Amino acid sequence: MPKDYDPRMHSAEHILNQTMDRMFGCGRSVSAHIEREKSRCYYRFDRPLSQEEVSRIEHQVNEIIGRDLVVSEHFMGREEVAQWFDLNRVPEEAGDRLRIIMIGDYDRCPCIGHHVKRTSDIGTFQIYSHSFDEGILKLRFRLRNP
Repeated sequence: MPKDYDPRMHSAEHILNQTMDRMFGCGRSVSAHIEREKSRCYYRFDRPLSQEEVSRIEHQVNEIIGRDLVVSEHFMGREEVAQWFDLNRVPEEAGDRLRIIMIGDYDRCPCIGHHVKRTSDIGTFQIYSHSFDEGILKLRFRLRNP
C-alpha cells in the first residue's frame, strides 16, 4: 500500500466506481491513484462530463455515504467469484479464496485494501476537477472530514 493510503479514500473510491457504472454503464475505473489528500480515478468513456453530471455524481456518492451503510468483508472461492466479477486484475497469487468487500447493498467487489467500518466514517466527497482525453475520463476527488 502507498505511504499515504487512507481507508476513507479507498472506501469512497468503491462508492464512486459503483456510481459511475450505475449512472453511465462504464464499469469500474481502469486505473486509480488513491492517496490521503487527493485521489483520482480513470474511466473508459466516450466524452467529457457536463458540470451538471459532475454534480449528480457528487450528490449520489454523498447520498450513499450519508446512509451510514456497513462495510463488510466476505470470502468466496475464486470460481464462484469469477461468476460475478471480472478477475483480470486479480493476480493468481491471491489464492483460491478471495476477499469481497461489500458496502451495504450498494457495492461489492474483490479487494485487498483497508476500508472504513461504516460509510458515515468517510466524510464529504467532492470532485475538484475532471478532464477527458482520448477515451479516458479522469476524475480527481478529495474528502472533507466526517
